[in-house]
Amino acid sequence: MAVTYRSAGVDIDRGDALVDRIGPLAKATRIAEVIGDVGGFAGLCRVPGDVDEPVLVSGTDGVGTKLKVAFAMKKHDTIGIDLVAMCVNDVLTTGARPLFFLDYFGTGKLDVDVAHAVISGIAEGCKLAGCALLGGETAELPSMYADGEYDLAGFSVGVVARSKLIDAKRVSVGDIAIALPSSGLHSNGYALARRVLIDNAKLDLDASCDELGGRTLGEALLQPTRIYARAVAAVVNQVDVRAMSHITGGGLPGNVPRVLPDGLALRVTGLPKRPALIQMIAERGPVEDGELARTFNLGVGFVFTVPKEDARRTLDLLQAVGEVPFVLGQVEACGDIEFEARVIFS
Repeated sequence: MAVTYRSAGVDIDRGDALVDRIGPLAKATRIAEVIGDVGGFAGLCRVPGDVDEPVLVSGTDGVGTKLKVAFAMKKHDTIGIDLVAMCVNDVLTTGARPLFFLDYFGTGKLDVDVAHAVISGIAEGCKLAGCALLGGETAELPSMYADGEYDLAGFSVGVVARSKLIDAKRVSVGDIAIALPSSGLHSNGYALARRVLIDNAKLDLDASCDELGGRTLGEALLQPTRIYARAVAAVVNQVDVRAMSHITGGGLPGNVPRVLPDGLALRVTGLPKRPALIQMIAERGPVEDGELARTFNLGVGFVFTVPKEDARRTLDLLQAVGEVPFVLGQVEACGDIEFEARVIFS
């Protein structure tokens, strides 16, 4: 009998079936600048005509070992939101409007239903971000992945007028940091979270936890990453935003200093109550406070840095779009100190 691609582990018909199911998902995210439909060799998107001296802004990322929780829970319809969020939130820090998103989905044996669920989440993330799912790549790679597992990566492009580009060069002593809450761990720190809660503490992903308000551990760990596009759009053209930070891997100490000029630090005075999931990790590790701070977001997902005189208006604008913002701290002089030490917890 002749050897076929299918007998070698790649089923082209399954791939074609998935493409047919992706079409309506992508169409639902279409924006005015998109040209053509999913299915060609490349996605096409115009640069908006009303942007002076347009600058394209790009970001790429994955979701790390949060995927392991999705595999264990057999729940795949929200992990795509995480993928979009990790890319788009980075792009937003420049003041850019997200335009489009592309994804890469790789697996050993394509399960069309699982892939469709994942890409449904990606499409939902694109809707939340206001950008188009312009295309992507699905790869069936026999022997590359464990049975039932897959990997994800994404790529986002946004646009901003050069005169409105937020590059953090104007951050000054006295500026106020205003934060938006995270929804959970987002997509960082899962290697540590899984080691403590699942491997060491032997907690059941399907068991409800009083500490988590009755949610199961799996539900808490799979809570999707927030997408801050609406909040950023409400603020950037209304106040003098001097910097924005997406709080991802490295936590506050690893991300806020990226937008602080030399010689400046952020003194944190308004950190929210430690989220329950992070408190569980701290207690069951145990994990020290410093390790928590440089691994997890501590309940802070996104940070605006604005002049002191604009702080009240920024809070009001964010509240008007349904956010629950809070003053995180204030910028101060610090001299020549180590990078992560430039976030000072009071």
